[in-house]
Amino acid sequence: MCNLYSLTKGQAAIIALTRAMRDRTGNLPIYPGIFPDYLAPVVRNGLDGVRELALARWGMPGPPAFGGSPITNIRNTKRPLWRRWLKPENRYLVPFTSFCEHADTKPKKTPTWFAFDETRPLALFAGIWTPWTPKSDPVDGEHHLFGFLTTEANAEVGAVHPKAMPVILRTADEIETWMTDPTEEALKLQRPCPTARCTSSHPASARTEPLIKAP
Repeated sequence: MCNLYSLTKGQAAIIALTRAMRDRTGNLPIYPGIFPDYLAPVVRNGLDGVRELALARWGMPGPPAFGGSPITNIRNTKRPLWRRWLKPENRYLVPFTSFCEHADTKPKKTPTWFAFDETRPLALFAGIWTPWTPKSDPVDGEHHLFGFLTTEANAEVGAVHPKAMPVILRTADEIETWMTDPTEEALKLQRPCPTARCTSSHPASARTEPLIKAP
């Protein structure tokens, strides 16, 4: 399960790749490490249908029967809990440049970063979102929460984390399908990226650059 990713490209690159027409984020910093419950950049269809770059918090509301703990990765999209958020108006693009999986080594797990090459080009997770107001502190107002879809791991990621990997989008056609097509068509993208296009990397910067906290 991916609970750490990085975004080291600026908002101009995100806007160009996603064809966002509006920016609600202000001046974005570089995000060397994004963890659950952090605010992070996402691209969504606005209420007026305009595609926009915005900020949201990582972690969808979990089932009340299991304590409601936030869920960051979504695999079983047939569950009623997730089906209601799979419409185009609840789909997100989550920009990233690398993501981390942890090998189950002893005495502690070993982090491994994955990117498409050593330059860490921009790519996108297929995500969903929902507005949410915490009952414990409604004065805090409405939050926008997101998670991203996962699927079976390809050979490269599976060598480190065999259970799953994020659903990754890179082409214009994939982006448009996820953001606009009916649910049945969009979910055809829930498949592992080809191994040849998703290679592991362990640059020193990935291990030593400081983590930042979202504002």
